[in-house]
Amino acid sequence: MQTSGNTILITGGGSGIGRALAEAFHRRGNRVIVAGRRASALDDVARANPGIEAVVLDVTDPQDIARVAAKIAGDYPTLNALVNNAGIMQPEDWRAIDVNAGIAEATIATNLIAPIRLTAALLPLLRKQAKSTVLNVSSGLAFLPLAFTPTYSATKAAIHSFSDSLRYQLAGTGVDVVEIVPPYVQTELMGEQQAIDPNAMPLTEFIDEVMSILDAQPDVREVLVKRVLPLRFAAEQGYDGYAKQFADLNDHFSVR
Repeated sequence: MQTSGNTILITGGGSGIGRALAEAFHRRGNRVIVAGRRASALDDVARANPGIEAVVLDVTDPQDIARVAAKIAGDYPTLNALVNNAGIMQPEDWRAIDVNAGIAEATIATNLIAPIRLTAALLPLLRKQAKSTVLNVSSGLAFLPLAFTPTYSATKAAIHSFSDSLRYQLAGTGVDVVEIVPPYVQTELMGEQQAIDPNAMPLTEFIDEVMSILDAQPDVREVLVKRVLPLRFAAEQGYDGYAKQFADLNDHFSVR
């Protein structure tokens, strides 16, 4: 992917990684559209970054996806990049007598079904361009799951798998598929405390490294910042090494 001269739609663009990616791409001379459910957050992004445009979108609503896809095709016919970034992450306690499966269902709807639907809706437009890119934001937890967010980790593993398969199927069509794999980053994904957690990677550092990789490697398939490498390649240690790393991670973040 070239990092300038694009028309880019970014879901979850009102905050966190989505907003930071939008601002970074905007600074490189791209036309950027941020999408999300909260109009106020999107308006804040647009006001702070003149030229960034916004569209309200509930990615869990199939009808809203169809509406926005039609709007994008009409208003932004040169769209050649889609960033599937919107996501939620909530703890689940499967030891409870009455498990709240609603958390799992909402997580699957937002993190997995939504990007699949939106990609399908926009793929005809993306394929009209000489070159286009679908960028899916997964997680290091796709490769080494966090047990107290089991469905989040599972959806990100599914996004990794979907990205690999989509890339293979679309080879030769002009549509590339890139996976961005964040580590634990200072955002409010799991609340305000995460944004100031010293154990999390500062958001600015994460975005700077992501953009440096995209700048230097236009054919990159997985955008892997250095801090995520231990998670991404956990399985390369073999069963025992993986099991120890899994236990160490989850003992540290265990639900008590």
